[in-house]
Amino acid sequence: MKRSYVLILICLFLFSSCTSQKVEKVTSSDSLYIRKIENLPEDLMMGMDVSSLLSLEQSGVKYYDFDGTEKDLLEILAENGINTIRVRVWNDPFDEAGHGYGGGNCNIDTAVEIGKRAAKYGLKLLVDFHYSDFWADPSKQMAPKAWKDLAIEDKANALYEYTKESLKKLKDAKVDVSMVQLGNETNNGMAGEKIWMNVIYHLMANGAKAIREVYPKALIAVHFANPENKDNYLDLASKLAYYDLDYDVFATSYYPYWHGTLDNLTSVLNEISDKYGKKTLIVETSYANSSEDSDFFANTISDYSAVTKDYPYSLQGQTNCMLDIIDTAVNKINNCLGICYWEGAWISVNQSSYEENLKLWEEYGSGWASSYAKAYDPDDAGKYYGGSAVDNQAFFDSNGHVLESLKVFELCKKGNVIDLKAESVEDTYIDVDIADPIVLPDKVNAILSDNSKSQIEVVWDAFDEKAIKGKGIGETLIHGKAEGLDAICHLNLIEYNYLKNASFEEDGNKTNTPSSWNVNAIKNSDELYVETKKTDSLSGENHYHFWSKASDSVEFELYQEVKNLKEGNYKFSISIMGGDAGNQEVYAFVKIDDQIIETAPMKINGYNNWSTGLIDQFAYDGSSDLKVGIYVRCSGEGGGAWGKIDDAKLNSAEE
Repeated sequence: MKRSYVLILICLFLFSSCTSQKVEKVTSSDSLYIRKIENLPEDLMMGMDVSSLLSLEQSGVKYYDFDGTEKDLLEILAENGINTIRVRVWNDPFDEAGHGYGGGNCNIDTAVEIGKRAAKYGLKLLVDFHYSDFWADPSKQMAPKAWKDLAIEDKANALYEYTKESLKKLKDAKVDVSMVQLGNETNNGMAGEKIWMNVIYHLMANGAKAIREVYPKALIAVHFANPENKDNYLDLASKLAYYDLDYDVFATSYYPYWHGTLDNLTSVLNEISDKYGKKTLIVETSYANSSEDSDFFANTISDYSAVTKDYPYSLQGQTNCMLDIIDTAVNKINNCLGICYWEGAWISVNQSSYEENLKLWEEYGSGWASSYAKAYDPDDAGKYYGGSAVDNQAFFDSNGHVLESLKVFELCKKGNVIDLKAESVEDTYIDVDIADPIVLPDKVNAILSDNSKSQIEVVWDAFDEKAIKGKGIGETLIHGKAEGLDAICHLNLIEYNYLKNASFEEDGNKTNTPSSWNVNAIKNSDELYVETKKTDSLSGENHYHFWSKASDSVEFELYQEVKNLKEGNYKFSISIMGGDAGNQEVYAFVKIDDQIIETAPMKINGYNNWSTGLIDQFAYDGSSDLKVGIYVRCSGEGGGAWGKIDDAKLNSAEE
C-alpha cells in the first residue's frame, strides 16, 4: 500500500512537471485606452515571433514583468495574452568555421529549445521554414549551401527529408506545433528556384507531404508579402490552385507603414479566401512605439523614414495600431486565424557603445547579421551587418522591462477604459505664398488616446520671417508646444499659382476644351486638344496639343479668365515647344477688359526645346476683366505645324 502510494505521487509529480504552468493574466492598465474587440473568438491566434530569443539571452539580455521581477520572456508573453510563438528556421546559418550568420542563428535546434519553453507555458509553436541558410524575403530566396547545385528533383527530395527530420525533432521534444510555413515571403520564388512549377509542384508539395506525415493536425501555411499589390496576390493564389498545392492558410505580412490600407488587405484576403476556400492569417506585423534608437544601430522605422505614419510613435499609438489590425482580422477578414507580431522582444544587447554591442552581435548572433554572413550573402548582410533594426518596435524597453502596450493582446478581449487625453500632436502642413505674410494656425490636431482627433491651442516658437523668406521657396520647420506636447509646423513657402488647371492635369486625353480654359480657334487646325503623354509634357502627364497638315491653318488663342484676384502686381508665364512652324508669331499675353496690355515673345524651335514667355510684372486693379494666355500662329514649313503648351503660371510679383 505505502509503496503504491509513493509510486502514485511520483507519477503525479512527473505528470505535473510535463504539463503547462498556470499563467496569471494581466487585468488592467492605468495608462492605456484599449477598446474591446467585439466577436473575438477564444482561439484567435495572438502570436509573437521571438526567433532571436536565445542569442539575446546569451548576450546578457534579461526580461522583467510589470512588477520588475525577472522572468522567462515566454511567461511574460503568456501573461499578456500571447498564445502562439513563431520561430524562423534556417538550414545551416553558420560558416565553415562555425561562426553564426546572426539574426539569432536560428536553426532547428533553436526552434526545439524555444518550442519546449513555449510548451511549458501552454504556448503553441508556429514553425517558419525559410528553406535558406539565412534571411529569405521577396528580394532574395537563396538556396541552402547544401542544396545549391542540386537538380530540382533532388532538391525537392532534400527538402522533404530536411522538413521531416526537423519536425521529428520537435515532435520528440513534445513541442505543440500548430502551424508550419512553406517558406517565408515567397513572392519571387523559394530555395533558389524562380519557376513556379519548381517552387510549388516540387518544393512546396514535398514540404507539405512531410508536414502531414509528422504533424497531421498542424495547419500548413504559405506566406507572401506586399498585399498592397492586389493583382500579384491574386496571381499567386491562382498559381497555388493551378498546381493543386496541399495547404490550409494563405498568410501575409502586413506592416502598416509599407503595405497599404487595412481595407485593401481585407479586400484581397477575402477574395482569396472566398474563391479558394482557404484560411487567412496576418503572420507578420509590427509598429513603432518611439522614433528613438537604443542599440547604436539604425532602425528601419524612425521619424525620418519615408513611410506612411497612421499612428503616433508612442505606446498608445502602437496599441491603437494593433487594435485596428486585430479588429480587422476578427470582424472584416474572412476565415482569419489571427495575427502574429514580428520580433516583439528584439531589444538592445548592451547600453554602453556600438563597439561593445558589436562584440556581442558577432559572438552570439544577436544582431540582424554578423560579418560572417558575407560568406553566404556578400551583397547585403556582408556589407550592412549590425544590430537590431526593430528595437523601437518591441514591447520591452532597452533594459528588458515590459512596456504597457504589450497588454493590448489580453485587454482587447474586455477593453480597458480610461479618461481620454492628448497623446501627441499631429504635424501641421501649410503653404504660404512667398509674397504674403506668414501666419501660423493657432490650433493643431491632438491625437487622443482612442486615436480620435481634437483641436487644441498651440504656441509656436518665435521665428524670423525675413530670414525664412530669404531662403526662398521651400520648407522650414517651426516648433511649438500644445498642452505640453511637441508640435511641428511644416511651413512650405511657394509661389502661389492663381490659375486653375495650370498644367491641364484635370483633363482626360483628347479633351477639346480644357477645364477652366477657353480656346479661340481663329483658323481650322486639324487638332486642338489636351494630350496625355508624359514624355511630351513639361511637367505631369498632360499638356495642350496642336497640329495641322495644311499650311497657314494654325492660329488660335488659349486663355483663362481669372476671377476674384485682389489688387496688386503679378507676373505670368507659359511654355511651348514644337516643330515645323515656319513663319510664326507666338507670344504670351495679358488682357485687361479685352485689351492686350503686355506680351512676351516665344519661339517654336524643336522637340523638347521649351520656350517660356514671361511677363515679369503687370498691375491689376482688382475689378477689371483679366485674361492671360498664349497666341499661336504658324504658316508651317512645307505644310502644317505642331506643338505642345504646358505649365501656365500666374504669381504675385509683390516685393
